[in-house]
Amino acid sequence: MTGRAVFLLLACLTLGLANAGWAQGRADTRGTAFTASYVDGLAAGMAGKPFTPPSANLPEQWAHLGYDQYRDVRFRAERAVWRAQGRNFELHLLPSGWLFKQPVDIHIVEGGRIQPIQPDNALFEFGSLAGPPPQDKTMTFSGLRVNGPINRANVFDEIAVFQGASYFRAVSRGQVYGLSARGLAIDTGEQKGEEFPFFRSFWIETPPKGARHIVVHALLDSLSTTGAYTFRIAGGAPTTMDVDVRLYPRQDGMRVGLAPLTSMFLFSGIDRSRISDFRRAVHDSEGLAIANAAGELIWRPLANPKRLQISEFMVQNLVGFGLIQRSRTLTDFGDLEANYERRPSAWIEPRGLWGDGSVHLVEIPSEEEIHDNIVAYWRPREPYRKSETYKFSYRVVWSDAVPLRSQKAIVRATSSGLANGPPRKTGAVRYAVDFSGPVLATMRELPEAALSATAGKLDAPVVQRNPATGGVRVDFMLRPESAELVELRLELKGGGKTISETWLSRWAK
Repeated sequence: MTGRAVFLLLACLTLGLANAGWAQGRADTRGTAFTASYVDGLAAGMAGKPFTPPSANLPEQWAHLGYDQYRDVRFRAERAVWRAQGRNFELHLLPSGWLFKQPVDIHIVEGGRIQPIQPDNALFEFGSLAGPPPQDKTMTFSGLRVNGPINRANVFDEIAVFQGASYFRAVSRGQVYGLSARGLAIDTGEQKGEEFPFFRSFWIETPPKGARHIVVHALLDSLSTTGAYTFRIAGGAPTTMDVDVRLYPRQDGMRVGLAPLTSMFLFSGIDRSRISDFRRAVHDSEGLAIANAAGELIWRPLANPKRLQISEFMVQNLVGFGLIQRSRTLTDFGDLEANYERRPSAWIEPRGLWGDGSVHLVEIPSEEEIHDNIVAYWRPREPYRKSETYKFSYRVVWSDAVPLRSQKAIVRATSSGLANGPPRKTGAVRYAVDFSGPVLATMRELPEAALSATAGKLDAPVVQRNPATGGVRVDFMLRPESAELVELRLELKGGGKTISETWLSRWAK
């Protein structure tokens, strides 16, 4: 659990609308047959009806829990679903309260039949900070957690969690929670404000004994669309999620973000002029990576800008994109508690063709590491239309690095700051970009740095070997002059070919 709040807080507050229509209109589904099209049928039927906001209806005591009080309501591990049944997964239930005011319905699918899980205070331990539950009130569920033996054979650790709007996240072996994914983004970065779809209900199939994956179905709803989601989750090294989606828009002109990722970036070695901190870096992710079918790789270091920034990357034949954490040692951060070096990367691999579109990156100014301020997603070129059905699939890989086999050198680190000496008076900025990879270690001659800028002036780049990485460093100076914004592009050339991923960065006044 984390107090990170920018997107998650907005999403949860958006869901705190008082209307009991959904709860009152639900039918008892106990024993109902569950088929592959069950949730799809619910989503399609709801799309033809007006949107009904979710109901909170939490007792005041639970609706106003603080962060520490909420953490003091703990699910009893001995009550886990499938506990001691010899399966590779257990299910833990998460309580409502604090930011998570909207209750969700959770069902188990056993033998092809639906078995709803009824809220029960006996499922939770209420600590002294939370206080005892109010009389005649029952704690509802806000989400679920999937546990399994991903680190040790006899210990069930967390693998994935679904909680808050359409947020979910996962870890692989040896990792700790960091960035999150979402079911869908709508109007992210638009002036009219973002809409936060949410999962109303979950159906979890009982995994057969010996199964290495678990299947979670979810019903998505919002003012603009409904959706049916299926997640096939396999925990391990790395943990993967195969996601199948059907969307049924209620409105025309919906600007969607497919497979959205949400993360935190406070600072790194890039422009620390606004930062006073004992640590070397603070971030859950440090760069956006993009790959296409032609073998082109893009690396865009993340930024904590002074003003909201939205970047768009047109991609032909998308192979994948993701928010990546490449710094993997404690000395990269200098934080003995946060374990930033163990935070997962998340890589999105489309299944099938997603058509024309672009990867969008949203960077929001932030002064604290408790806020998620980075969003990345795929936006189809054409807005979604009412009465159409949209189907897409993808895999999320919760890895340490980009899970692609490539011989190209990658960017290991980027640093920048005001230039020393006389150039400082002119506002010149000095950059150092470190590349590494086998292709560089075996080159006798230094590669050429192909560097360009959309404005300002560039001094000739200097390429030199970096004995610490076994790669090379490209050192150059940018003189922005009167420019308000400068887009930078850098790649390494050898033998007339591009031998590195393409480094892209943005300088803003």
